[in-house]
Amino acid sequence: MKLSRLTLAVALLPGTQVFADTTDASSYQLPTMLVTSARQAEPRATATAANTVFTRADIERLQARSVPELLRRVPGVQVSSPGGVASLSLRGTGTAQTLVLVDGQRIASATSGFARLDYLAIDNIERVEVIRGPRSSLYGADAIGGVIQIFTRSGKPGINPEVRLAAGSDQTFQRSLSLAAGTEQTRVHLGASLDERDGFDITRDNRGADIDNDGQRNKALHLKLDHQFDANWKAGLSFNDQRGKNEYDDAYEFAPGTPQDKFRVSSYSGYLDGQLTGIWNSRLELGRSFDRNHAVGASSAWNNTLLKTTRYSAAWINQLRLSERQQLSVGGDWYEDQLDSTTAFQEDSRDNVAFFAQHSFQGERFDTELGLRHDDNQQFGSHNSWNAAFSLPTGESQRWILSYGEGFRAPTFSDLYGPPLWGPNPDLQPEISKTYELQWRADLDATQLEASIYRTDVEDMIAWGENQMENVSQARINGFEASAARELLGWQANIGVSIIDPRDRDSGRVLQRRAKRSLSLDVDRQFGAFGVGATWQAFSQRFDDSAVNASFDSERTTIPGYAVLNLRTSWQATPELRWEAKLDNVLNKDYHLALYQREFANMDSAYGYKEQGRTALFAVTWTPSL
Repeated sequence: MKLSRLTLAVALLPGTQVFADTTDASSYQLPTMLVTSARQAEPRATATAANTVFTRADIERLQARSVPELLRRVPGVQVSSPGGVASLSLRGTGTAQTLVLVDGQRIASATSGFARLDYLAIDNIERVEVIRGPRSSLYGADAIGGVIQIFTRSGKPGINPEVRLAAGSDQTFQRSLSLAAGTEQTRVHLGASLDERDGFDITRDNRGADIDNDGQRNKALHLKLDHQFDANWKAGLSFNDQRGKNEYDDAYEFAPGTPQDKFRVSSYSGYLDGQLTGIWNSRLELGRSFDRNHAVGASSAWNNTLLKTTRYSAAWINQLRLSERQQLSVGGDWYEDQLDSTTAFQEDSRDNVAFFAQHSFQGERFDTELGLRHDDNQQFGSHNSWNAAFSLPTGESQRWILSYGEGFRAPTFSDLYGPPLWGPNPDLQPEISKTYELQWRADLDATQLEASIYRTDVEDMIAWGENQMENVSQARINGFEASAARELLGWQANIGVSIIDPRDRDSGRVLQRRAKRSLSLDVDRQFGAFGVGATWQAFSQRFDDSAVNASFDSERTTIPGYAVLNLRTSWQATPELRWEAKLDNVLNKDYHLALYQREFANMDSAYGYKEQGRTALFAVTWTPSL
């Protein structure tokens, strides 16, 4: 489908974040603050990066049951699950070109480069920050499209238990239990959950074992501890672990069984934060993240592999207030990736050392930001990344921001040293990008507005060459995104739109699996103890080159656009008991976002991976007072 001109005209109203206001001091930060953009807490209104923030209140109001479901509301973000593997595109970039952090720890696999956001238990999440645009000058590799940081839930004074039970379509059952407790000095949050679903058949060919449903089982455990020693010193620990199995269909003609991935994604971190002097704050962070995927039941032996990557990391971040208007951030990062696999790799470990500095100035008439980071990687050598921004307030309620940022993506272990069928190439160089952006932000007549226009150039893109992975492509992405938030006649409305033109500069083709236009609209209203809401999302057509020789043919396979409508309602029956119900894809839209090619037979036919049809979910949350 194509979005109508009238729809686009309404959607192009620029806007701001999709999050609810709250003054709950137990949150990681107040909603008016942002952490990820500058790698320190700063007022969101003055942050130079385009951003979206979801608080815990937003997650509950929107009844989001996964991180990908939440992210679909962000302008410029597209999420799909071809073959059961979550794929994310931020501003037209690829999945591995977006950096994903959980409590400051990288969680992407060092082999695939994918961060399995669909495995993260949303009941353990307090806050999600999405930074749109490159941030390699602060974070290093993989932050070409942007950075997604997930903060897990924190404790609060007293004893505050919570129990949630849910059941729905496709034999879905969800259970979670948590306890938030503490004093003014020490706070702890402990949570556990178990989500199970039989799922649905994600393929359309109905051959062999592909006829079965593709389910998932995910159990999660979360622990977070924070302690304030005195007015100047604090420390904390965080543990987050998800493990289970994810079933999928085999793209071979006579698949004998039910292939599945047995997974584990976990992160551990600790910090010590101190105000050393009146102008100097220093923070030390240590962490470990772990990604394990054991594929079993596949018809091809080389697909039945065990891949484990472990990442150890350390960071030292210093904030220096040089004057009332000037701040300087300086620090260093170190991390080491280790690989354990049933498939032999030429190398199974590498480390990265980096130093960064960023200066910010807040003047009476304008603000500036300038940053530089130097990375020294054991495998791909040294790399420098710059960023700069100029911010100009116009009046009391508007601001213009002109910025430039560089990004890069390091080749993964599979790109460099993977098994022969993958086509490894130890001589690969990092992908590098340059982004130019102009933003406008305003608060006019109680309407919060934002708009961005940007261009990203990516060089040395890593793709399959004649016989191996090579730096063969260049891409150019032009984009516009906007959003608006306003209360109208008691309804809170949030709308976001994105228009992108992502092209391979060598061939002139639009990059595959990217919709050029997308629109998301949320409306919610509270009637006393009852709440109602709806979400409408629409995406234009996209292309897919999964058909045999599609990359060399003049004709490309087109995937039609689509729109889905979701409804939700809630009832706060008592201060301790809350009921919820949601109906997704109300019109039972039949659509797909990616193609797959059946092997060994019908080689000229490509099939579309199914997306979820109409589903219902009913839940009850009990928060007893103790």
